Amino acid sequence: MSAIPENLTSFLRLPQVKQRTGLSRSSIYAKISLGEFPAPVNLGARAVAWIDAEVQEWISDRVKASRISSSADGVTR
Repeated sequence: MSAIPENLTSFLRLPQVKQRTGLSRSSIYAKISLGEFPAPVNLGARAVAWIDAEVQEWISDRVKASRISSSADGVTR
């Protein structure tokens, strides 16, 4: 069995993803269907989880996009 890359070692379940992103369950799944949010990994027949690093990257991208749009509008936060 090969070594798992370090950035794939931590899973988040839905309550953790909701807490970190501030999104509702329906918003998360809507964004997944639009390709705007990382898809979950199947853990079993009825269990899924998200890769922590992918969710964190999504959050970081939202912050960067917010800062770019704010500075383009002349608004500082």
